[in-house]
Amino acid sequence: MNKLTPFSSLDHLIGHTPLLRLQCKVDKRTIQVFAKLETLNLTGSIKDRMALQILRQGRFSGQLKPGAPIFEASSGNTGISLAAIGRAMGHPVRIYMPDWLSRERVMLIEGFGAEVIPISRVEGGFLGAIEKAEQDMAANQGFLPRQFDNADNVDAHFQTTGPELLSQLATIDLQPSHFVAGVGTGGTVMGVGKSLQQELANVSIHPMEPANSPTMRTGERQGNHRIQGISDEFIPSIVDLSTLDSIVDVWDGDAIIMAQRLAKELGIGVGISSGANLLAALLLALEAPEQAVVATVFADSNKKYLSTDLWHQEAVLDTYLSPRVELLGFDTIPCAPARS
Repeated sequence: MNKLTPFSSLDHLIGHTPLLRLQCKVDKRTIQVFAKLETLNLTGSIKDRMALQILRQGRFSGQLKPGAPIFEASSGNTGISLAAIGRAMGHPVRIYMPDWLSRERVMLIEGFGAEVIPISRVEGGFLGAIEKAEQDMAANQGFLPRQFDNADNVDAHFQTTGPELLSQLATIDLQPSHFVAGVGTGGTVMGVGKSLQQELANVSIHPMEPANSPTMRTGERQGNHRIQGISDEFIPSIVDLSTLDSIVDVWDGDAIIMAQRLAKELGIGVGISSGANLLAALLLALEAPEQAVVATVFADSNKKYLSTDLWHQEAVLDTYLSPRVELLGFDTIPCAPARS
């Protein structure tokens, strides 16, 4: 390992994010939603938590040799996280990415010194990217994080995100009754869910997916959507739907509008999946008793979507929830300092 970059140094740059308490009004009902602001991680996304845990465990187990190349398929944020953290640890990194994702994601990965291999739909899209990463890893004796199958992904959120959420809510004498998050790898919803269920008997844990592409409901990809980072053509092996509560569906256009409004009205610049997570949390709150405490995550920032429809005016459909939402404001619940 690069002796100047021990894991304890990275620990101070990843996790320990603030919790936002958002005040909203929907159809004359005032609702609070609590959201972990993951934009404040090292590379600006929640994936830093998972990348650090997988690389840490890879080193401790001996599977990740010092200086060995890292190969992984990613829709963006994980690739950015692995590029930055991998380079901090002295590893070359190669990321295999579907070629239809936002250009700024590619630029950020390359900016951290990693190589990007674009994979077209003809070459297999996301599944093709995973296959190519497997092949190159084996040929080069490198390390493959396997984010969709790696239990360390779940453990990252079981050890950090979930306990942080519980402790932050405890400072204002609350406990979460519901947690919801979009499923990309599934690590967030499974890990936070496991953490909360260990402490609270009646908490409900909900996966969110695009209504345009209900992969979890059908077991295979259905249709297309614009919420980058979730619903990547298949159900990851680390996702156990039998341990989760009902799936929440959110339209991608609705998510875009909500993310736009969070930035323009509250100054909270988040990505499309964060807009979707807020809408999913509001949908759950509307069905729950008024004393419900609904939590989610704001997974990344809007800076990674400059070339996407997040910067275009979106048509408002009658089925959307966002036009019915009034954003009243927010306050912040800090997290405990990083461990030394």
